[in-house]
Amino acid sequence: MKKRLLLGLLALILVTALVAPCGASEGGKTIIFALGAEPVRLDPPNQTDNPSEMVVRHVHDNLVEFTETGDIKPVLATSWDTSEDGLTWNFYLREGVKFHDGTPFNAQAVVVNINRNIDPEKRTKRTSLYEPFIASAEAVGEHTVRLHMKLPFGALLAHFAHGAGGMVSPKALEEQGDKLALNPVGTGPFVFKEWVPGDRIVLVGNKDYWKGAPKVEKVVFKPVPEAGARVMMLETGEADVVFPVPLIEVDRLKKAKNIKVFNGKTARTIYIGMNVKKSPFGDTRVRKAVNYAVNKNAIVKNILNGMAIPSQSMLGSLVWGYSPAGQYEYNPKKAKELLAEAGFPDGFETTIWTPEGRYPMDAQIAEAVAGQLQKVGIKVKIQKMEWATFLKSLSQGPEEAKQEMFLMGWSPSTGDADWVVRPLFHSGQWKPKGSNRFFYANPELDKYIEAGMRIADPAKRREVYADAQRVLFEDPPWIMLHDMIQTVGIAKNLENVTVWPIEIVLIKDAYFK
Repeated sequence: MKKRLLLGLLALILVTALVAPCGASEGGKTIIFALGAEPVRLDPPNQTDNPSEMVVRHVHDNLVEFTETGDIKPVLATSWDTSEDGLTWNFYLREGVKFHDGTPFNAQAVVVNINRNIDPEKRTKRTSLYEPFIASAEAVGEHTVRLHMKLPFGALLAHFAHGAGGMVSPKALEEQGDKLALNPVGTGPFVFKEWVPGDRIVLVGNKDYWKGAPKVEKVVFKPVPEAGARVMMLETGEADVVFPVPLIEVDRLKKAKNIKVFNGKTARTIYIGMNVKKSPFGDTRVRKAVNYAVNKNAIVKNILNGMAIPSQSMLGSLVWGYSPAGQYEYNPKKAKELLAEAGFPDGFETTIWTPEGRYPMDAQIAEAVAGQLQKVGIKVKIQKMEWATFLKSLSQGPEEAKQEMFLMGWSPSTGDADWVVRPLFHSGQWKPKGSNRFFYANPELDKYIEAGMRIADPAKRREVYADAQRVLFEDPPWIMLHDMIQTVGIAKNLENVTVWPIEIVLIKDAYFK
């Protein structure tokens, strides 16, 4: 087996293998990909989870995409330029490209997509990626798009490389509306064929793809929440790619002759959020107390088999702008003192919501946290949910929201600090508008977040985001757990599987040896 790991922000990891006996589905024509959770929506700017994004990135192309070194490479835009003040951008588009429904890809199609993403009245799930920065878009000829900016923004290209930047057919958008999430139409290497809920999503190769037809005829994404079942599928050849692999199985699977296992750092941090609108989590002392009450090192060692890194920030360590702010050591005595100061000397009762199978050992981690909180007097119930139900339950506004504590993860698909601190923690991003499921508000933090949006100089942006991370550490809206290490199981005879540190696995260029 040969593996090449290109480290760095948003580096791509290209996994290759030596020749292995043929074990591919349908004689090498179909790739079966077993996911730990089922995708939720396949409309690029309305997907908010990585299982959905992985499918979306096979059906849709973006204007630009990340390279192996974390730079930006052209895709549907062949080149671009910007004015000295950063307020005007021109994108020059690839010619001869068509959407899967035959609609031409041109400047007007891009304008339709951008206008959709900046419309404040008809918001998508990802409007806040674009609307704060882009004032308008216009077609300048058939294959040139001009953007007029509200303010200079250094991470604009990274935002277009986000999964939300996938180009959607204007015709399909007009005809299908919200149903597009179940029947996506892009320009990508694979064409959507069917979605059987709970069983499979099937994509077929786009024979007219502008880069040339894919090397396999079909890709099937199968949701398999039970970790043991995913492993068995890989071992028996029923699946060619499995993500995630249970960490306790990694060492054993590495010894298998027909399997290769990739594991590496990610930009994702795993946490247990707290709804500050629910008593007693409105008190900073309580939120600090639960951080002190949880033994993160023991969780990493005993549950994650050492394959994670205790968090020192609310940004993952591979995110641009990361600055370690500190770590809450395991200190039950300190936790009890803070609880007593806050008026809860005997603790309280609460519930932790958790998905099962979405993140490595997610439900087991929630159970371990519950056991550790019990030692400082906090009685915890665990409520496990299927992934789509979990997300839907966390989508309510502050008045309707029922969550108290919840286990989740975040990895910015832009690779930039802005797309952590702004959607998660800004006071203007409470659900359902943004992803602030904690209903957290801190005026000092808002000041730093807004400054980071306006500053173009990278060094000064880093300083601002370091300050933001310090504020979050001192006033935590979540239990800081760990930075995730991702594990992907791959059939040994499958080549060119690409693994991104933002927890995206791509098989667009994969083929069987």
